[in-house]
Amino acid sequence: MHRRVPELAGLELVDAVARTGSMSAAGREFLITQQAVSTKIRAIERQLGVELFVRSPQGARLTSDGESVVAWAREVLAAAERMGAAIDLLHAAPERTLAVGGSQTIAARLLPGWMLRLRERQIEAAQHPTAVRLLTGNSTEIARFVREGALDLGFIETPRLPADLASTTVAADRLVAVVPPDHTWGGTIGLAELAATPLVVRESGSGTRSAFELAVVDRLGAEPAEAALELDTTVAVLSAVAGGVAPAVLSELAVADDVKLGRVRRVEIEGSPIVRPLTALWRGGADALHGASRLLVEIAAGGGR
Repeated sequence: MHRRVPELAGLELVDAVARTGSMSAAGREFLITQQAVSTKIRAIERQLGVELFVRSPQGARLTSDGESVVAWAREVLAAAERMGAAIDLLHAAPERTLAVGGSQTIAARLLPGWMLRLRERQIEAAQHPTAVRLLTGNSTEIARFVREGALDLGFIETPRLPADLASTTVAADRLVAVVPPDHTWGGTIGLAELAATPLVVRESGSGTRSAFELAVVDRLGAEPAEAALELDTTVAVLSAVAGGVAPAVLSELAVADDVKLGRVRRVEIEGSPIVRPLTALWRGGADALHGASRLLVEIAAGGGR
């Protein structure tokens, strides 16, 4: 981690002072003294090299630099919350009720939030919350795990849907090109030029790769150029792009953080957007989906908020 970035506990304290407008109120929230809060905030300000708060008898008011830092801190804290929820899913006891799988973008970006809403809905209904065991893979692997009974429910991100499983579309996701910040491409790129460019791609079976290849074949009547590099995870693809290996085509959900941090630059694909469905899969017919599985699908589709 960058040496100027405070630990999560420090960011939580900064956020508390900003929310409450008072060192003493933040101290009550964290069960520490006002003096301890002030000391910790001073240390964080020295670490960052900026003043975060203007102190007065009326409380603590954010400086302009402090407003920026608090906004960034809240993004980090929200990401940490999502990560914590996802880790909880990984450690859920295998004998519990619901085994759920997600392809990489869904598992990283969407499933933790869906699981939290599932728990909230069940508690609101005075039901015992369902513990969930989470498994991550690419779309082909998740479909296979559902088919074999290793998963009760799977979420995939490919247009190629298995005919032997029940399914319903819960959302949609758009593909975009990403390049290093100093790449010569402008803000848009034609599909023909993109398809003729060797790209960094995910492995065979990835929903991202399948969606792009199908769009190229359907719209151009040709196959994309041979890949510059094939990697097993979206994180690895983004690292290769940032390192200047080659451009890539990825989910706009998956690239959002790296674009915001300036590690890569987003390039829109000209023409009709390449949109792929995000789909829930399960064994049996529509009537086989019930209980926590049905509620989770409704939440994923936006009906369980």
